[in-house]
Amino acid sequence: MPVPRITKEDLQARIDSGEATTPVLVDVRLKYPYEHSTVRLPGAIRLAPPDFESSSLPLDRDIVTYDSDPEEIVGARVAAALIRRGHRASVLQGGIVEWMAAKLPTESKDAPKQKPPVAGALKG
Repeated sequence: MPVPRITKEDLQARIDSGEATTPVLVDVRLKYPYEHSTVRLPGAIRLAPPDFESSSLPLDRDIVTYDSDPEEIVGARVAAALIRRGHRASVLQGGIVEWMAAKLPTESKDAPKQKPPVAGALKG
């Protein structure tokens, strides 16, 4: 059974409605893309793909997962697993890439501070 998709427009409309039934947004990007990004969808919670099994996501709210892959591979896999556990889950079509391309709202998040390379340390 295919995982339901939600378009960026439909998700934005649900967020803008301000209703108590706004979906829980779950950022399931892989470690590197997540850690090296400075943004996330507004109000999103982080749930690393290996940790979703032990999460305490609500059963009485819709859940929308998203990742950084326009093909939604990780997001769809996590949404499918949540559906099997009794959640009402879908995946954001196109992920955060399409969301950002449409210039929809994001919020800041911390990204690792990287030290500049030491002079002479990089050869090649």
